[in-house]
Amino acid sequence: MVCVVVLVPVGGRPAAWFSARAAGDRVAAGAALGCFAVLCVMALSFAPRLVEPDDYAYRASIVAMTQGDFLTLSTAQADALAAQLPGPVGPGGGGGGGRVVGGQGAGTLAGGPGVIPQWVQLADGRWISEKDPGYPFLAAPFQAVGIIRLAPLFYAALGCLGLYAGARRWLGRWGGPAAVGLFCSSGAAMLFGWRDYMPTFTDASLIAAGTGALLWAVLATEASPARRTWAGLAGFVALEAATFVRYTDIVVLGCAVVAVAAAWRIRAARLPAAALAWWLGSVVVFAAGVASFDDLVYGGPLTSGYRPGEITFSLSAVLPNLRYMPLHLIQAMPMLLLGLAGLGWIAARRARLRRAGGEPAARARRDLAVALALTATWFSVWGLYAAYTWTARPGGGTLQVVRFYVPALGAIALLGAWFLTQLAARLTARAARRAPLALTSAALLAAMFGLGAWSFTAMRDFPHGGVTIIRGGQPGLPPKDIPGAYGE
Repeated sequence: MVCVVVLVPVGGRPAAWFSARAAGDRVAAGAALGCFAVLCVMALSFAPRLVEPDDYAYRASIVAMTQGDFLTLSTAQADALAAQLPGPVGPGGGGGGGRVVGGQGAGTLAGGPGVIPQWVQLADGRWISEKDPGYPFLAAPFQAVGIIRLAPLFYAALGCLGLYAGARRWLGRWGGPAAVGLFCSSGAAMLFGWRDYMPTFTDASLIAAGTGALLWAVLATEASPARRTWAGLAGFVALEAATFVRYTDIVVLGCAVVAVAAAWRIRAARLPAAALAWWLGSVVVFAAGVASFDDLVYGGPLTSGYRPGEITFSLSAVLPNLRYMPLHLIQAMPMLLLGLAGLGWIAARRARLRRAGGEPAARARRDLAVALALTATWFSVWGLYAAYTWTARPGGGTLQVVRFYVPALGAIALLGAWFLTQLAARLTARAARRAPLALTSAALLAAMFGLGAWSFTAMRDFPHGGVTIIRGGQPGLPPKDIPGAYGE
């Protein structure tokens, strides 16, 4: 695009200054788009594969929905669906469907030795996947038109858009591409962007979109109240959709409610009361809707498809998880180290400027407030799953155990973007500005993408995802000690 330079001074500066600024904005937006394109290339360059029982369970729900069978299936419908879909292949198991493997009342349907893992029979005799029900609603339109592979990437695009807007408003022009780049560069993003029937990257992307939108709405004090209200409402709708996809994401939604309420209470963000009412009202309506849905489908407002005791959390699992999980997390999300570094730097700078005044101190206070909100989101997810008993054991591969921690990607990317922009600014200043800020950031991001590609390859080629040892000819449930047999 060609910039037209008008040689008329405005406020002591030529109008060309505005053209240069617009060009810089386009470069920043192009950099963010390029990072997203790399993610898409990595995810689409390899043939899709159903890796774990979870993939099969979600696929069955999505296909059933595209055929007009919503929510629950009769035995005859489940039998037809099982026969239609290729099942996991293992010792004693064939390719065709025929048996539904799941929770209470699990039984044999007519057909061959294949399975639909992790489906359950309800008290009324109908069948449903034990998985949380939100993702099939989001993915079914893509399945219906034959582009299911694009479903996770579509929601990833929404996540990148939200992160770009929020980080740009918080960190300036280059904060947007830095946050998008870190979000897209992790091996976990590439892996779950590749796995089209898994909801893991979809709920993480919706959380990233909602977090970025709320960050913009809270910080954009110069914007009109209507724009801030609608942006924040969109952010909450995204977080609510993520919670419908994975019920444990309610901890993220709770953190968002506390954060915006605190921002309104201290009046630093000058949030209009009407905006807060719309946002919190949306959460109340969502909670009532999910409770009604669960009561209608599962028989209770706090009930899900999982059998009692199947998904368990215990404080006794925290220490084992702290022993086994860090290496998995660093392999799948190396940018978490940048996020931690950013958090530490923000806290140290605020402590150093605690008694100072002026713009630097005000910026340090604002950065600390934002960092605390993002850290609460991050640590609430990881703290919850640190108590998850299923991962508190040796032997699990990164592919199976890391997915529970992926919803924190957006918050980690924003904290890492703060560190990245600050570090790049320091480096360029010491180099007497011989290297542009954009080039310094690009070099650091390129290194993160390199690590992410390595991580993606290692996880994608992991030889055991839990599917191959599920025997279609055997009745009952898959054993609980099979890695990957149970998930979100």
